[in-house]
Order: sequence, then C-alpha cells, then structure tokens
Amino acid sequence: MKILIPVDGGDPSQRALRFVLRQWPSAADGPSLHLIHVDVPLSVHVSGYLDPVAMAQFHAHNGTAAMRAARRLLARQGRLHEETLRVGDPAEEIVQMARRGRFDLIAMGSHGRGAIGSLFLGSVALKVLAHARVPLVVVR
Repeated sequence: MKILIPVDGGDPSQRALRFVLRQWPSAADGPSLHLIHVDVPLSVHVSGYLDPVAMAQFHAHNGTAAMRAARRLLARQGRLHEETLRVGDPAEEIVQMARRGRFDLIAMGSHGRGAIGSLFLGSVALKVLAHARVPLVVVR
C-alpha cells in the first residue's frame, strides 16, 4: 500500500501523519509513506524581481521548513519515507501526484477555514476530494 501525505508544516498535516502512524504502527508490514509539500507560486509582482535561482532557493527553503516537523516525527518512529517538493496549485499537484504515483490513499489534514462552502473542510481538501481518483482521508 502507498499513502500520500500532503504537509504544510501546520498542525492539521501533523494530525494526518499521526493518524496514519496510529493505523499502521509497524514499519515492517506498514504502507509506503510519501510526503508532499506544494509551495504556492510567487506573485508576478514579486517574482519579477527575483532570478530563477533565487526563486528556486525560496521554494526549497519553504519546503524544507514545511517538512521539518513531519521528518522529526517519522524519524522518532523509525519510519522510512519519500518526499516531493512542488510549486503550483496545492490541490492540483496533490491530485496529479496521487494519480502518477499510483497511490492507494491520500491522508491529509484540514484547517476547516474559509467560505460557507468549505465550512467543514479546507478549500484544498475540498478540491482534492472533488478530483482525486483514490480514497481520501481528511483528518481534523
């Protein structure tokens, strides 16, 4: 089994990761875990002042910071994992990764903020739910 876990460095993504680790506590017979962080592209106004190398460094720094807590938790549990850092629309990149990587499950946290339509789930979680072709577990 392969599980994709989107992380943003916040508590909801940590809760989703802890949920997965509780469901499959043993690394020996547990699923393959893959973390993904999607950094939102810089606005045209900002990116116009940066060269491509500086933008890549900016996104890499954000990705590293977002993965830090998840990496520590997985290391404490002795769990191996893979990581992907992307830049783009978070929901689109998560759905695309799940499809291309042939994942069996997406486990993600939800902030649950936003407009009336996303009162119970965050907007990224709603978009992933609407477009993913694999089961999605949303942890609040």
